[in-house]
Amino acid sequence: MAVYTAVDDASLVAFLADYDVGELLSAKGIAEGVENTNYLVRTTTGTFILTLYEQRVEARDLPFFLRLMDHLAMRGLSAPQPIRRRDGSLLATLCGRHAAMVTFLDGIACDKPTPVHCAELGRGLAALHLATADFGMERPNALGLAAWAPLFAESRETADSVVPGITAVVDAELEALQAEWPTALETGVIHADLFPDNVFYVGRQLSGFIDFYFACNDILVYDLAICLNAWCFEKDGAFNVTKAHAMVTGYEAVRSLSRAEKDALPILCRGAALRFCLTRLHDWLRVPENALVTPKDPTPYYDRLRFHQRVRSAAEYGVDF
Repeated sequence: MAVYTAVDDASLVAFLADYDVGELLSAKGIAEGVENTNYLVRTTTGTFILTLYEQRVEARDLPFFLRLMDHLAMRGLSAPQPIRRRDGSLLATLCGRHAAMVTFLDGIACDKPTPVHCAELGRGLAALHLATADFGMERPNALGLAAWAPLFAESRETADSVVPGITAVVDAELEALQAEWPTALETGVIHADLFPDNVFYVGRQLSGFIDFYFACNDILVYDLAICLNAWCFEKDGAFNVTKAHAMVTGYEAVRSLSRAEKDALPILCRGAALRFCLTRLHDWLRVPENALVTPKDPTPYYDRLRFHQRVRSAAEYGVDF
């Protein structure tokens, strides 16, 4: 259960009085999610998601996230749109936490994505990249290349107890990525966390993206590399090139990839696999006794890293040249 902060009815009614959303009908905590507390709120005018931002979310980043969602919605992309308070602000406080209300997005996450789902994701991701080209705010990637070595240093002493041999592999990989990471590719706003549970579908048609709380400025095609890692490996660890080809083809139907971007995909996929391996390792080693959320095993992303290290061309991901 990922409801870290309980909200009583009286506090919620008082909170909603600052919004033009009608009267409260019901509110229910949402179990999904890791970082924040979320409630499904129904009022006499509609259905909304109430988010209370917990300790791991930096308050200074909230205007970026909220204005980004507002920008995307205004550009016609299906994303939760923040609800303005009566004074025009997007951010409030509730039960000692920063809080915001956003519109409810129809659809469900896909736990068994097909190539059709992957193609839809690719098109939607490219549309997001194009729609944010004129977004006026920037946020550096707090979990980008520069953060990986310090992050691993916090887990290094006990890392091999979780994944045998990981320390030597990560040490070598960090050195290689520092030397080989591309620096001349197109950058912009990326979602940076488009796992299947953050993508909604109605049937097999994409209905929208949620959870923009890792969004930042970085290499655009790195976002695609994150998605290839998150969507194109089967439960047995096998890479599904058919899904990958569908995703990349869908992306290119909206935004063409340059030759340099395609050539960089193997190194970017290595970086994406390492990033999620290290954050999962960090969390795995720091599970509090009263944890409400089970941390994710870093091993699958370690295995994906090892797979990408053997890739010599993006053609192995189904990319057309």
